[in-house]
Amino acid sequence: MHAVQLAAVNELTIASVPDPQAVSGEVVVRLRAAALNHRDVWIKLGQYAGLKFPCIPGSDGAGIVESVGAGVDSTWLGREVIINPSLDWGGRESAQSEGFSILGLPREGTLAEKIAVPAANLAPKPAHLTWEEAAALPLAGLTSHRLLFARARLRPDDRVLITGIGGGVALFALQLIVAQGAEAFVTSSSAEKISRAVALGAAGGADYKEAGWATTLAKAHGPFDVIVDSAGGEGFNDLIDLTAPGGRIVLFGATRGNPSGVALRKIFWRQLSLLGSTMGSPCDFAGMLEFVSRHRLKPVVSEVFPLARAAEAFALMERGGQFGKIVVTP
Repeated sequence: MHAVQLAAVNELTIASVPDPQAVSGEVVVRLRAAALNHRDVWIKLGQYAGLKFPCIPGSDGAGIVESVGAGVDSTWLGREVIINPSLDWGGRESAQSEGFSILGLPREGTLAEKIAVPAANLAPKPAHLTWEEAAALPLAGLTSHRLLFARARLRPDDRVLITGIGGGVALFALQLIVAQGAEAFVTSSSAEKISRAVALGAAGGADYKEAGWATTLAKAHGPFDVIVDSAGGEGFNDLIDLTAPGGRIVLFGATRGNPSGVALRKIFWRQLSLLGSTMGSPCDFAGMLEFVSRHRLKPVVSEVFPLARAAEAFALMERGGQFGKIVVTP
C-alpha cells in the first residue's frame, strides 16, 4: 500500500509499505479519508516526544473494515467506521494511564491506504457525515468535548472565550459551545477568521495583536466564565484578567511555551480554576459521538488533498493557513 512516511526530521515521502495485518483483537480498516493535526507537524519537525523514524503519522481516520483478527466480532466486516485515536487510556476517567498513547506515534497512523487498529477503538461512522467530515472528527471532537464537558463543566448560561480560532479543536469547541446554548467569543490575528467564526455562531471576537485587546474585549463582552486556550506564553496573564470570579481556564496546549510569570494572587483571590486537558477516554469519545449525532454537527473542513500531495497539506498547516481541518484522501 501507499502511505505518507517520515524517514527523518523534515523528510516526508509517499512510500510503498507492506499492508498491515490484524493480530488478535484488531481489525484492518481501508481508509477513505484521514486528517492532519498539529501533532503531525511537530513530529515532522522533530519537536515531539518519543520520536521514531521511519513512521507513518496521522491520528484521524475513517473507512471500511476490511478484515478482522482473532477474537473480533465478524459483524464489523464491511462496516463504515471512524477511529478513536486515544489508545490505552486506562481505567480512570480523571486522567490517562502511563500506557496511554495517540495513534500515529509510536503506532503507525492514518495517512495511508490502510491501518490496523484495536477493534475497541472503532465506532460506527455518523450517518450524516461525509467521509471527509468523519475523518476530521475524532481527535478534535474528542479533545474539545472532554475539555468543555468533563473538565470545564460547560453550562448553557456560560460565556466562553476561545483563543486562536481556526484550528480543528478550537473550531469544534466553538460548534459544541453554540450547540449547548452557551455564548462564545473568539480571538485571532485574522479578521477573516473572526468573521468566519461569527458566521458559525460566535457572538464576537478580538484581534490579539492589537494593543490593549484584552482590556477592550473585557469592557465590551467580558468577563468570561470559561476560557479555552492552547497557546500559553506571555499573554497568559491577560486571560486571567478576562476570567470571571469563580471561572475556569482550560488548557489543551502550550504552543507559545510557558509564561515567564503567572499572577497567582489573582488566581486564588478570585477563586479561579486552571484545568489541563488531553484527548479523552472511551467514555468521552462515546459522549462526543452522541452529542454530534443528536445535534447533527459537522466539522469544518478547510481543504482536501490527495495522498500524493500530502506535502502540500503539511505546508498549509505549518503556515497556519487553514480554517478547520485539513483532510487527506488515499
